[in-house]
Amino acid sequence: MSLFLIAEIGINHNGDMNIAKQLISAASDAGFDAVKFQKRTIDKVYTKEFLDSYRESPWGQTQRDQKFGLEFNEEQYCEINEYCATHNIKWSASAWDEDAQLFLQKFNLPFNKIASPMLGHKRLLNLVAKEKKKTFISTGMSTIHEIEQVVEVFSKESCEFELMHCNSTYPMQIDEANLLCIPMLRERFGVRVGYSGHESSLLKISLTAAVLGATSIERHITLDRAMYGSDQAASIEASSLQGFVEAIRSVPIILGRGEKIITSNEQKIREKLRVETE
Repeated sequence: MSLFLIAEIGINHNGDMNIAKQLISAASDAGFDAVKFQKRTIDKVYTKEFLDSYRESPWGQTQRDQKFGLEFNEEQYCEINEYCATHNIKWSASAWDEDAQLFLQKFNLPFNKIASPMLGHKRLLNLVAKEKKKTFISTGMSTIHEIEQVVEVFSKESCEFELMHCNSTYPMQIDEANLLCIPMLRERFGVRVGYSGHESSLLKISLTAAVLGATSIERHITLDRAMYGSDQAASIEASSLQGFVEAIRSVPIILGRGEKIITSNEQKIREKLRVETE
């Protein structure tokens, strides 16, 4: 089965539908299977004190201004839904609260996504698991015991899921990748395991994840890593997406089946060069 590639737009659209559409188009043209956003009910996720606090941004002087500036509404998500359909690419979003997940249910999305910070949000986990829809579960900043508890929730509901090894630093340093967790998680839980990356490097870590058997890879994407936003520096620029996809999708072909055979092209060389003596 081929790798499932997710282009994480997240909040890198900066609340601008034109940017979102450019990123969707770039991901589709490059050959990604899906794009993903993030959905929050701002007044449920953050306290009034936090939202009233100072933060300078393109939208104003408070955290509230910044958070609402980055959030798409229902009309905009309907536009995203239609745009993805016309560009032949799936889409989904990771909900950060129960109301956001209920909102996303309106779109009959092909899969759900649990973001690493949500692994302790038991009510949200139960809500998602009860949908019995394929769910990708990022495991950043979590212990094995905490992952076990999440696995139990989804297993109890017979909800198909795939774990994604993840380190939740932005951008992640190479010595924190710890990619041997991919086969470890696969062996421990007996499930498919992908990789959700936040590194600034283009290929080397994601390629290694694919070599280690990751069944899905999720990377943040952006138009320009110098744009406003906390996730931009850990993203792949749109101009590099096609090369990224081509390299990642070549890994299973390069690895082959692990059977020692003489290929048809090699046989021609054998017939010319092979030496046989008694």
